[in-house]
Amino acid sequence: HVQLVESGGGSVQAGGSLRLSCQITGFISAGQCMGWFRQGPGKGREEVAGITNIGRAVYADAVKGRFTISQDYANKTVYLQMNSLQPDDSGVYYCAADLHIRCRDYVGQPTRYPYQGQGTQVTVSS
Repeated sequence: HVQLVESGGGSVQAGGSLRLSCQITGFISAGQCMGWFRQGPGKGREEVAGITNIGRAVYADAVKGRFTISQDYANKTVYLQMNSLQPDDSGVYYCAADLHIRCRDYVGQPTRYPYQGQGTQVTVSS
């Protein structure tokens, strides 16, 4: 069955950087769309970024210019490079994947992707 395995979370000071990775297993190829969403303490789920298998990326306004999503399609892995991190970026980051081509209509909304990982904690201190 399809699983998403995340890594790369941790603790940094404000202004620092982290790189998250997520590999999809149990499927013959990477998803049509892969992405990240997050949930901060006491907050709801928040879109972060999504990318299609042809490389079209969509970012939430809160992370534009600071975060970069990329993919290694051959290795079925998606990355999230996070720079200039701020305390408001703290939370659990979840990887998500959609195997259906229709996801191109909502690539910027990874909370809608049906496959989700267990999450990795990101903590940014001031």
